[in-house]
Parts: sequence; structure tokens; C-alpha cells
Amino acid sequence: MGVLDTHKKIETNVTLLLVLSFLVVTIGGIVQIVPLFYLENTIEEVEGVRPYSPLELAGREIYLREGCYVCHSQMIRPMRDEVERYGHYSLAAESMYDHPFQWGSKRTGPDLARVGGRYSDEWHVQHMIDPKSVVPESIMPSYGYLMNRQIDGRYIADLMRTHRRVGVPYTDEMIENARADFRDQANPDADHSGLLERYPGAQTRNFDGQPQLTEMDAIIAYMQMLGTLVDFSTFVPDPSR
Repeated sequence: MGVLDTHKKIETNVTLLLVLSFLVVTIGGIVQIVPLFYLENTIEEVEGVRPYSPLELAGREIYLREGCYVCHSQMIRPMRDEVERYGHYSLAAESMYDHPFQWGSKRTGPDLARVGGRYSDEWHVQHMIDPKSVVPESIMPSYGYLMNRQIDGRYIADLMRTHRRVGVPYTDEMIENARADFRDQANPDADHSGLLERYPGAQTRNFDGQPQLTEMDAIIAYMQMLGTLVDFSTFVPDPSR
């Protein structure tokens, strides 16, 4: 019996096709799942990845609240066209402190996994106020009201404690200094030494150009750090992962 005859016999026999399909799926599942039980951690630790600073964390909450994830993904797949457009493919470690992660399932707008540092703060402010003024074909609504919503970080320590309960390694020192770090990151005149020791690489400046601290400061602080924590010029992936 030839290969085609065997193939025909399987396709025309519903019971045989069901049994063989079940066997294939079972074997494939075992091959994929069993090795995970022998790994202490499925996420490769990468130098530079850290928990969000208080202001960045607040900005991420605003990002979620406004539904930005509905139109923007934060996952660059390891395909040539993706990498050439957006940058190095996303690492699992970059999302290890995200609850929930922001990989997304749809792109109405571009992927934002590497948006940090690509545009100036002024560009982001204008883009939030009037998207079409910087991207004429944009269908994004205006978020200019974020400029008028002042924030003081009164609940940021509680939010950090909540994240610590699900595994984010916020220390007692980080939580104790949460509100001060929250205010100081957007204050160019503040002493940032403690903040930078707790959150290496955190960007410190007035993000929206206004004297008061606003939700616009927070969301821009969050977006400007996306994709900036890992130095991909020196990163070497672990071949065992």
C-alpha cells in the first residue's frame, strides 16, 4: 500500500483519524509541557530589567485606564519585518513585572515596546493633545485632558504593595520612599540620587513642561522608558532557553 493509499484510508476513516490526531496532539503536548517541570524559572533574567518607578507605575495605570492596549501592542515578534520596523524582538524578562502584561492582540497603531526615546517629550505631549497634528493619518482620539489632571501620588505606596504581593520585588525602602520618588522624578530641581539608586536608568525631568505634576507627566514617563532598560548592543541570549 502506497503513501497516498494510507493517507486516503486515514482521511476516510473518521475514528482512525480522531485516534491518530489525539495521539499526535498528546505527544506534542508532552514534549512541550514536561520540560517546564524541570525548570526553576522559565524567564531568563536580563541585566537592566527592574520594577517600574512610582511615576512610571502610575503612568502604566493611566495607560491601562485609557485603553491604550486596545490599539497598541507591546510585543515585537522575532520576524525580520517586525525587527526592522520596531527593533530587537521582545524578551519575556521585559514583561516580568507587568500585571497584566501588555503584549496585546491587535495593532491599530504601531507597537510601543521600543517607543522609549524615539520621540521627544514635546512630541508626545502634542500627540496626546492632537494626534493628527503629528501623524495626519491617525485615528487616535485626543487625550489632552491628561494635562489638566493633577496627581500627588497619595496611593502609590498602596499600589506598590499590591504589586509586591504578586511577585514584583519592591522593597520596604522603595515603598517608604514611594511618594517622594513619585514627585521627584518629574522635578528637575530635586535630588535624584536615591531615586536613581532604587530605579537605575529612571529618566528625571519635567515631562509635560508644566509646573504642576499631572497625569500627562506620568504616562510620558512610562512611555519614555519602554524598551530602554536592556542594552541590546551587549545582550547575548541564553542558548539553553
